[in-house]
Amino acid sequence: MPTPVSQRVQKRRDALRAAGLRPVQIWVPDTRRPGFAEECRRQSALAAASDLKDPEFDMLLEEAAASTEGWE
Repeated sequence: MPTPVSQRVQKRRDALRAAGLRPVQIWVPDTRRPGFAEECRRQSALAAASDLKDPEFDMLLEEAAASTEGWE
């Protein structure tokens, strides 16, 4: 026999499914893994160097950031 907690969880899941939603599983990097911070720094440096090579991309980002009026 299910516990009251599992019944509530199942009821909630059923309601979400009835609303047209479905569960998904998302895998994300393990931030506790050794080397994670170093890899973040490496990728950030690559992205920054890439941005310096393409000033038009920077202008595109500025324009996009300026056009968020009315967003909530």
